[in-house]
Amino acid sequence: MAEMDPYQVLGLTRSASQADIKKAYRRLARTSHPDINPDDPDAEDRFVRITAAHDLLKDPKTRARFDAGEIDATGQEKPQRRYYRDFADAEGPRPSAGGFDGMDPDDIFAEIFRQRGAGSGRDFSARGRDIAYTLDVSFLDAARGSTSRITLPDGGNLDVTIPVGLRDGQTLRLRGKGGEGLGGGPRGDAQITVRVLPHPLFNRDGDTIRITLPITFDEAILGARVEVPTLQGNVTLTIPKGSSSGKVLRLRGRGVEGRDGPGDQLVELRVVVPTAEDEALTAFLETWRKDRDDNPRKLLLEGMPR
Repeated sequence: MAEMDPYQVLGLTRSASQADIKKAYRRLARTSHPDINPDDPDAEDRFVRITAAHDLLKDPKTRARFDAGEIDATGQEKPQRRYYRDFADAEGPRPSAGGFDGMDPDDIFAEIFRQRGAGSGRDFSARGRDIAYTLDVSFLDAARGSTSRITLPDGGNLDVTIPVGLRDGQTLRLRGKGGEGLGGGPRGDAQITVRVLPHPLFNRDGDTIRITLPITFDEAILGARVEVPTLQGNVTLTIPKGSSSGKVLRLRGRGVEGRDGPGDQLVELRVVVPTAEDEALTAFLETWRKDRDDNPRKLLLEGMPR
């Protein structure tokens, strides 16, 4: 996988001004520092990449050299582009009428560079490639943290730690779990993009959890104490007297654990009428309606043009 573009790391385009670069770095450094993300295993790696990107782009001369392709994202000189004919005198495998006999193209160029390194008195080595994976994670595992396992192409398994509060689309980096390096070089990384599966009850909005809670007609009128599911288990919620559908109650600290502590859970009430006919209730309501003149739609109707 290609090196991360420093502009991309800072969330900028190449037309960004030096002031934009400084502003983006300060913002990201405040939110990504490992000290304020102790439960995020990727915080340190993210902070290092942000700092490296800023160090490269803050100097206009270094930035200009990077934009011109003279140095890479780490500030190292880029080798001049070489063509196959430049290696014509190098020792090693030679093409036959049918090409390099039975050799994979990647092996051909690896061997060419190895031979050139040997000829110059130093061995050639290269970091292995990064390997991308996609991992489906349940809603509760992503919110509460967990471990999961993925199967590698070679049939092996890789255990992945799911940090608390992981969001849909985030990428986890496992260092040294990618492709093997060349010439003794380090292994690449495994980059795992997470897809959080939906939950039948909970919806997430940042660190806030939302849920719709059905209540009965009498619970809405008289009030009640009912059980409500949360990420941490069932809790008791007080329904105030005279609650209508759409009323939202707040359970503090029952959301997802975030950088500033746990979020809240918002409970939206939905009044559900009995499905079975109740003659006593019907008779009561018919009598009750005769003596009442309440119309909850009065203001709505008065606002309509005639």
